Amino acid sequence: MTREPLPDTDPPTRTTDLRTAGEWLTHHDLADTHPTPLLASRLAVRRRARLATYVILAALIIVSALVATSAFGGLPPHRPLPLLALTASVAGLLLAQFLLDRWVRRVDQRAGATLSRRAAHPIQPGWRTVLGRSYAVFVVATFVGAMVLAASALAVPDPTVRQLAVVVLIGLLGATAITAMQLRHLLRFPVVAEDEESLTADVIMRVEDARELTTPNVQWSLPVVLFGTAPGWWGAAAVAYIVLSLAACVAIHARTPSCATVARRAMSVR
Repeated sequence: MTREPLPDTDPPTRTTDLRTAGEWLTHHDLADTHPTPLLASRLAVRRRARLATYVILAALIIVSALVATSAFGGLPPHRPLPLLALTASVAGLLLAQFLLDRWVRRVDQRAGATLSRRAAHPIQPGWRTVLGRSYAVFVVATFVGAMVLAASALAVPDPTVRQLAVVVLIGLLGATAITAMQLRHLLRFPVVAEDEESLTADVIMRVEDARELTTPNVQWSLPVVLFGTAPGWWGAAAVAYIVLSLAACVAIHARTPSCATVARRAMSVR
């Protein structure tokens, strides 16, 4: 007796998803492209995944803040329990992000299996297309700057400040690992396309998601934990870091070509 496979289908594409897909195409200068159920379902999954990622990062910030309060709750600064709890929480959030990326990948795989034909000349965009040199430099610079800022607080003699600095360092490492995991997913999951238009849309989605990841929300938020306890020079350095990185973020967004332009360039050289 043969065992029938379990059903693994998605619900029918909703009208709202198709309308949203049409608005997305118009926003990216693809108004002449008809929104397909394939595109609508992929965009809907990505919206849900992006929202879940925001929740994961918010949970990381909240857990870090809760652990930081233990420095003022009567626990000795050398007690490892709060830091172990934070490390375990970061590991759990990394697992949640891994499962989230795998869910998106499975949805794309099921969508690709339903295509009647694949794009004639599929491409696998590299990091220069998906992220771009300017955004890559910005990601590295904001990470290094945040780590140096937090590490500099370890030189302060106050044990409370040092404990808070360790909390910030663990949180930053966790946020960076989550971002790296998402970028790896964007660069490695296969293209899902059946024609020129869907291939262009696939590249646009990757570029759009990668640029969303470059916003250093956690790097801007976690140093706030040390405000009020760290010395004045550290607070001034933290404010300078946030202001300079924010200005760089705005400048890069303003000067970099749009996602649609990057995708069309990638399509023209394939």
